[in-house]
Order: sequence, then structure tokens, then C-alpha cells
Amino acid sequence: MNGYPERRMRRLRQTPRIRRMIEMELPAPGHFLWPVFVVEGQGVKQPIEAMPGQFRYSPDGLIEALTSVSEMGIGGVLVFGVIPDDRKDETGQPACDPAGVVPQTVRLIRERFPDLVVFTDVCLCAYTSHGHCGPLDRRGNVQNDAAIALLSRMAVVHADAGATGVAPSAMMDGQVQALRQAMDAAGHAETLIMSYSTKFASSFYGPFREAAASAPARGDRRSYQASFADPRRALLESALDEAEGADILMVKPALCYLDIIARLRERTDLPIAAYNVSGEYSMLIAAADRGWGHAHEMAKESITAIARAGADIIISYWANRYEEVVGGAMRQAN
Repeated sequence: MNGYPERRMRRLRQTPRIRRMIEMELPAPGHFLWPVFVVEGQGVKQPIEAMPGQFRYSPDGLIEALTSVSEMGIGGVLVFGVIPDDRKDETGQPACDPAGVVPQTVRLIRERFPDLVVFTDVCLCAYTSHGHCGPLDRRGNVQNDAAIALLSRMAVVHADAGATGVAPSAMMDGQVQALRQAMDAAGHAETLIMSYSTKFASSFYGPFREAAASAPARGDRRSYQASFADPRRALLESALDEAEGADILMVKPALCYLDIIARLRERTDLPIAAYNVSGEYSMLIAAADRGWGHAHEMAKESITAIARAGADIIISYWANRYEEVVGGAMRQAN
């Protein structure tokens, strides 16, 4: 029996119940990390215009938001700090402040939700006055080794506060090794490193840069982030980070890089995280707003594609809307 009329593929697609029996389910909520933006103050919940359904929270405001997220079973959060422009400097020193907004937030989450996984973003771009991921030399280039010294201090501060893991995103050469050595020396050998190991210089970061106030004041980040047109070097970045001691590798963005996720899955036994970035999130909402698709259906399809490519952990702005996505998609399908 080779084909029609004996073989009829439509037999297994006849009803929703048959389809659900054999289809891949949306990844369970425990596979998700929700990226969150924290600001100084109390009682703050600022809508992010470019990312409907997402907000900048003060630490106490985030705790309130995490109640429903925790009840949904979402695995954890990835915390980004946002500080006023007048607090930033040329090197990003405020990122290393033990009393900063990220350490404050980590301590509060640990107190209120002790079982929640808490990763912190380790990068300097939101703390430098020029918006790049490290101190600049006189020609305007990021100084790699000066940057990793600061990133190491930042990681130790976050680990001291109780972070489950740190997520270095600056794409500096040797950053994973430097963070591992610094945290081990500080007594944090158990703190995870989820490296942004294959992070592309992407045009899909626009809404995030508005949310984090982290856009470069001049130039771009192509000299240190991976080129989307050079996949071999991009995959080598992950291999090097694995050799330096990363516990989890990450591909960012996700949807335009499903092939990279799949190829990385074939090359490593480490867990792979995929960052379903701000532009990927916001473009689905924008399309739905124009009547060009159903937001929940598109979200479910895109998230399933990321898992199908081989991601174990999905970092997504849909995480705090998980039940809404699943429920809305199911109602639309039926």
C-alpha cells in the first residue's frame, strides 16, 4: 500500500478529538520563563506601548503580577533592570550595585515565591549612557575585557541576592568563563549560567529596546552580536560557551532561527533556551489588531514551532498570558 486510495491522510484529521490525540501539545507552562522589566519605586505598573500586555513593574508591583503567573505553573522569570538616564554612566557601573533594582527584586521574589526559578539578565547596555554592552575605547568600540570584568561583578551581585541563575547577554568573548570563575570564587558554584550563546544582531529587538531604554545612542551592535548571514560562526559561539562552562545555551531570536535551534539541538546535550523576542511577540498582536489573524492561534503555532525545533525552555512574553493563549486557541480551533 503506497498511496491513495488505500492511504487517506485525512482519516487522522477528521475531528478535533482525533487530532488532539496525536498532535504535539503546547509546551507545558513549566517550560516557560517570563521576561520582566523592573524599575525603581513602589506601586509602579507602567504599560509598555510597543508590547501590549506587558509592563514595567516596581519590585512590589512585580510580586503582585507574579501571583497569577505562579498559579499558572510558569517555570520562572528572567529579570531586566531599567534605571533612569541620569543614573547611567559611561561604563555601566550602576549594574554592579548590590542595592540596585534587580538585586532588590530577586530578594523579594525569593522571599515570596521561593520555588520560582529566577534568572537575571547580565548585560551593561541598560546601565551605560551610550547604550552599548560595555565601556567604549576612544574609537567607540566596546572594550571586551573591561566589559567582562564588570559583567562578572554584576553576576556575583545577582547570585548574592539569590538568583537561581544568571544570563549573560553581552556577547563578549570569554564572558561565560569569567562569570563562572567569579561566581565560584564568591561561593556560588551552584548558580546556573544560561548563556545567550547564539544571539543575533537582529531587527526584532525594537520593542524591547523601548521597554528597557537600552538602544545604542550611536552605531549598532553588529561588531559583537552574531550575523544572521553567518550561521556557522553563530553556532561556534554556542560551542565555545559550552566549553567555558555554560549550563544552558540560548538562541535569540527564535522564530527566524528555527534552523539554528534545530542544528544546535543536534550538536549539544545541554538544555536549549529560545528567546521568543519582543518583535516576534508584538508583530503577532499588530497583525491580529488589523484582522490579519487570531492572536492566540498565531501565538500557539509559533510557540509550538519553537519547541518542535528543539528548545527545552521558551523565554516568551506570552508566558504571563499562557492560560489566555491556550484557552483562546482552543476556542478558536473548535
